[in-house]
Amino acid sequence: MDVIRIALQVIVLLTSVLLVLLILLHKGQGSGLSDMFGGGVSSSLGGSSVAERNLNRLTVVGGSLWILAVVGLGLVARFS
Repeated sequence: MDVIRIALQVIVLLTSVLLVLLILLHKGQGSGLSDMFGGGVSSSLGGSSVAERNLNRLTVVGGSLWILAVVGLGLVARFS
């Protein structure tokens, strides 16, 4: 059980860092912190680009992996 627990902890750590990076890459939607740091300079010319859709998909996949790893850690902690 220790190997599974350590593997899940590593997955949680890696996906947490990945999610932080992916979320920071998203384009800001309103006048928030992203506009303070130059995010408001870019113009939005309509719908979302292919890169934004792929970024959204990667973020959802990363979040799903993170949730599964956290649930797995909870199960391992409960049954050990």
